[in-house]
Amino acid sequence: MTAKYVINRLVFVVVVIWSATTINFFLPRISGQDPIRERIAKQMSGGSGAYQQGGAAEEIIKEYNRQFGLDKPLWLQYLNYLGNLVRFDFGKSIPNYPTQVSTIIGAGLPWTVGLLGVTTLLSVVIGSLFGALVAWKRSVAWLQFLAGPLMALSAIPYYLLGLILLFLFAYGLRWFPGNGGYSFTAVPNWSWTFAWDVVQHLVLPALSVILSAVGFWAVGMRGNMVTVEGEDFMTLAEAKGLKPTTLFFRYAFRNTLLPQVTSLALALGYVLSGSILVEVVFGLPGIGSTLFEAIKGVDYPVIQGIVFTIILSLTVSILILDLTLPILDPRIQYGEA
Repeated sequence: MTAKYVINRLVFVVVVIWSATTINFFLPRISGQDPIRERIAKQMSGGSGAYQQGGAAEEIIKEYNRQFGLDKPLWLQYLNYLGNLVRFDFGKSIPNYPTQVSTIIGAGLPWTVGLLGVTTLLSVVIGSLFGALVAWKRSVAWLQFLAGPLMALSAIPYYLLGLILLFLFAYGLRWFPGNGGYSFTAVPNWSWTFAWDVVQHLVLPALSVILSAVGFWAVGMRGNMVTVEGEDFMTLAEAKGLKPTTLFFRYAFRNTLLPQVTSLALALGYVLSGSILVEVVFGLPGIGSTLFEAIKGVDYPVIQGIVFTIILSLTVSILILDLTLPILDPRIQYGEA
């Protein structure tokens, strides 16, 4: 890998981030909605939506527009927006003024990363190992009976699977809580009691993600494993009389991991964006639920801050993958003849 290639990739990442953040800035404004005016109208009318024109209300709207910079020309708003992003300053939330957007994102980020980050890694490990064992001709026969149900579950989106789990185990059997990240009466603190309460609330969301994703990873790994088993180096290793475990882990499983690692890097980048529906279904206070509420409330700063965080996570994960592939497989070379 040459230094020129690394520089080109970094420039490409900057261009992608700039393009995506530009679209992120203009899309909410194309809708023609006025978040300040709508917010003030609902407050003055008791939430009925009727808005009475008045000098006092107009002064309040003008002041809020000035506070959020919405009274300036669009091009100047755009330049200020880019300048603030460079400093990771997302401004203040409109409905929750004067709370900083970074504070809101910081409150939801641990829930999203903790749930979907861990479940994604578990899904990859379980699915890859299961797919490899299903394709391995020396594995036990009963694993084949589990392949069908897991493959079927992989066709169901995890938010739909989550609704089924909620109906069965939360509202039917009442084994697990059905909503929220912790009990309504619980006070967040660093204690084992609160931690156990959180774990109980996260079991069903985590199970919905894992059950839906394991089959996907297993299918990919099974295909890779079938291909590797027919390679010449596997035939040679078998002819040497190596142990079955050595053949499986050191020769077969190891040489099928590269495509899985590539998919994992992309999947980790989508962790934040994929959290929206599952968090809304289970009422978790993560990034997904926060973005959903921000879209409903036309909260420009929060929408822009969360989308920028998602864009950054995607591009950084792809960049890391691009730069580490030659380390994982020395046969891959960039920028060289």
